[in-house]
Amino acid sequence: MAIAPAQFPPPVDSQKEFIKRGLDPEDERIEVGVAIVGGGTAGLACANRLLQLLAEDPKLMESLGEVPVAVIEKAKVCGGHNLSGAVMRPGPLQELFPDMTREDWRKEGFAFGEVKKDAVYLLPNGKTKIRVPTPPNFRNHGNEVVSVSALARFQQKVAEENGAYVLTETAATQLIVEDGRVVGVRSGDKGRGKEGEPLANFEPGTDIAAKAVVLAEGCWGHLTGAAIREFNLGEGREPQVWELGVKEIWKVPKPLDRVIHTLGPWPLRISAKYGQIGGTWIYPMKDAKTGDDLVSIGVVVDLDYKDATTSVHDLLQLFKLHPLVKGILEGGERIGWGAKALPGGGWWSMPKPVMPGAVLVGDAAGLVDTVALKGVHHCINSGKIAAEVIYESLKNGSTDFSAYQERLERSITGQELYQVRNTRQPFQKGLIKGGPLVGIMTLTKGKFPGGRWRWHRNDEVPMFIGDTHKRYPQPDGKYTFDKLSSVYVSGNATRDDAPNHIRVRKRVPREIAETWRWMCPAGVYEIPEDAPEKGDVDVIVNYTNCVQCGAITAKGGRLTTPEGGDGPLYQLT
Repeated sequence: MAIAPAQFPPPVDSQKEFIKRGLDPEDERIEVGVAIVGGGTAGLACANRLLQLLAEDPKLMESLGEVPVAVIEKAKVCGGHNLSGAVMRPGPLQELFPDMTREDWRKEGFAFGEVKKDAVYLLPNGKTKIRVPTPPNFRNHGNEVVSVSALARFQQKVAEENGAYVLTETAATQLIVEDGRVVGVRSGDKGRGKEGEPLANFEPGTDIAAKAVVLAEGCWGHLTGAAIREFNLGEGREPQVWELGVKEIWKVPKPLDRVIHTLGPWPLRISAKYGQIGGTWIYPMKDAKTGDDLVSIGVVVDLDYKDATTSVHDLLQLFKLHPLVKGILEGGERIGWGAKALPGGGWWSMPKPVMPGAVLVGDAAGLVDTVALKGVHHCINSGKIAAEVIYESLKNGSTDFSAYQERLERSITGQELYQVRNTRQPFQKGLIKGGPLVGIMTLTKGKFPGGRWRWHRNDEVPMFIGDTHKRYPQPDGKYTFDKLSSVYVSGNATRDDAPNHIRVRKRVPREIAETWRWMCPAGVYEIPEDAPEKGDVDVIVNYTNCVQCGAITAKGGRLTTPEGGDGPLYQLT
């Protein structure tokens, strides 16, 4: 009998739990002008553009109260939970900060240089490589290698200088809806114990009322998920699908002079039986403080795979054994690690980005081009457009932000995502059958074979316990690493007595338990040693290990927001 994660849904009712009906009385809440949930590149782009416009309109600025723009960020600092490749198309950031040069970006420490060279290799196995012509989607000449976490910290600095109130270590746990319209968010409680009991340092959450709410939660935002259901934002859309990326930052003995991508089959399994589709990257970076040469190296895999023993973290360790990679990393030192899921559905899976009183931006709106591995410029562009629409509406005394959707679709973001609208779906047929179709779709910009290609949900894929795990190298602690030591490198600081923020069924078939155990890059899920080899097993959830990558939500569980300040603290990613 086929066993899929969707058959074992997590114990959660997102609308009931994560939507609050009505605001608390005025004397018990905080009033702000615009509330932005998420201090990543999209949310902060929105804050900065909005503040630029308000600086030229003091009357509107005054009407928004003492806090015209508030950014609510659950990490210790903005950028603390941000993770990406990342090679960025420069246009939207140049538009957002027109007085800055690209050399200024490098002086600020979030950019590392213009891409001059590209290289794409086909890896038939773990020993050989074949240089292939660079496909259009991997041509990066003129783009900029950046640290997304450092970019967010820079944007936070600028926003605060211009009047934003940035609430870090603050989780937004409920979306407040009144009379069919979003009117604010509620911050999460702090200081609760494992069972939810208030501890000595307990602080209750607070309603934050706003004239406009921007959901910039990134991947798997639980308020975004609740909003999609509450306002039917997914109606007529394909289901969203997801990918998981795991990356490391290495200090290396000599600089890398190009951006490198590799195509399969290796280190993945080419057979449709395994359902493994993905790719890798190696990008040059530099430590802005020390001048050390760095590289970002990572593996990204679609969460549509079938072999329960697929582990992206361990596939990255395997990838590092290839001579191509060893020649770059050998003699170096790993100084960073992180993991993050990203939306992969593209155009057909994007939810409607507008609802009464609120908008979706960035990854929350599904704005990632997984064909080109690009999302940062879409995050910035969507935040900028959202700010302009919100400003114009508020200036006219309106809270109707419906113009945002049309402007977004007409922009470079809509144009680029539409061109690759059908380019990833053929891979659901497997690499051999789907690969040629993907090539045709890429060359014709989705026009041929054309039409609307469907997605299926990742958690609907039946799982089997395969043998991918037999290929993984044993960690040596110097060049290849286990999951727990990697979590330590991430700066994860979740307290041991915090409430559990992960929802999964605790007793599931072995196939599902193995899926979670191998998939999680942080070692959150364990199976007891005395569990039966077949049938139902109990799952142990070590939630304090969690780096909030979000992959569990794609494969049968649900990530919810932990207490503010918990989770990783990414520095170079």
